[in-house]
Amino acid sequence: MVTAQNDASAPPKLPFYRSLYFRVLVAIAAGALLGWWRPTWGVALQPLGELFVRLVKMVIAPVVFCTVTVGIAAMGDLKRVGSVGAKALLYFEVLTTFALGLGLVIVEWIKPGAGVHANASRLDTRALSGYVEQAQRHKPGLAGVVEQLVPEHFVGALAKGDVLQVLVLAVLFGTALASLKDRGKPMVEWIERATETLFAMVSIVMKFAPVGAFGAMAFTVGKFGVGTLANLAGLMGTFYLTSALFVLLVLAPILRVVGGLDPWRFFLYLRDEFLLVLGTSSSESALPGLMTKLERLGCARPVVGLVVPTGYSFNLDGTSIYLTMAAMFVAQATDTHLVLSQKLSLLGVLLLTSKGAAAVSGGGFVTLAATLSATGDIPVAGLALLLGIDRFMSEARALTNLAGNSVATVVISRWEGALDQETARRVLAGERDATSETRPTS
Repeated sequence: MVTAQNDASAPPKLPFYRSLYFRVLVAIAAGALLGWWRPTWGVALQPLGELFVRLVKMVIAPVVFCTVTVGIAAMGDLKRVGSVGAKALLYFEVLTTFALGLGLVIVEWIKPGAGVHANASRLDTRALSGYVEQAQRHKPGLAGVVEQLVPEHFVGALAKGDVLQVLVLAVLFGTALASLKDRGKPMVEWIERATETLFAMVSIVMKFAPVGAFGAMAFTVGKFGVGTLANLAGLMGTFYLTSALFVLLVLAPILRVVGGLDPWRFFLYLRDEFLLVLGTSSSESALPGLMTKLERLGCARPVVGLVVPTGYSFNLDGTSIYLTMAAMFVAQATDTHLVLSQKLSLLGVLLLTSKGAAAVSGGGFVTLAATLSATGDIPVAGLALLLGIDRFMSEARALTNLAGNSVATVVISRWEGALDQETARRVLAGERDATSETRPTS
């Protein structure tokens, strides 16, 4: 059952020119223009984007820990915790498998790498050395996830900012508090107050979002240039098209049929988060805001606390599409012929490696290098062809990942009977009252 409580902290509706999404949009445009007009200036502004992302990452670990801990403790029924987790993992596996398959089918149909005829032995692979070293140090797939699943000590996960480890720690801590029942209430109340303080910190950090988006976009365009887009426009266009098709033809119908919500209004409701991800190329930058908005939408806090952080490790739809398309592009560009059994083998390996992508510094590119090294069918040196555009493709990956995780939370909430649809429809229709916002707690 979904219950609600008044939340007077909800921000009042602002004029569009003072809203976050408008300021971020202007910042992205200004950064792109500066990077094009003065590339050296754009490259010099990289620290602005990195500073904002680091500020957000600084609060993600404690936000996830407190939110998940309180959510599990509030559930009380540990069977329900297992039910939410099992449904979420099953949903994640089905959707990411479909995303991998969709990427493989479309890249084989359009063949953006055909005609490149790159000689892998003559490619300059010096820039790849760092990615390959990371891939060799990191165990691919489930082995890598298991290796990083349990922190060495209690504060280790919080210190490293590893979302997966923080999630495991929070589940254990929340389960322990739930087992204490009344004796655990003082600690739960203290963590709830800490959560409010952390979200107040997030509100302060988000004021710098336009600055971070400006710096990140100026660096991207200044460093790689718009010419990079033209050089590999075939792959770029195919990947963006596939990601858009996945959102429109897969996620949107699921949201409408299973979640019972209007997809257009839902994604418009999350426009601040999408623009933030577009500017920073990092879906993590939108995690705190996404959790807050999904709670305001009518999703129960415990479900949001479990599904969203778990999805950031296991429900990477955009990364899954990228991995198959990039791997097959390299094969096509280097004239590497793959028979059906090799393609299916590649797909099987990616089913595992894609689940470890969030645990690797460098994300999808490092995971791709690890996958190609593991299969041995496609030359790893061919990844040098993708270095120039990977930054631009990371934006589409992050946007699709964000869309997938937001839809997943609504779907799991609906399955659990933890979605207040009346509140959701009212919020999406823009009828929410800023002084009496409803926020589900159980």
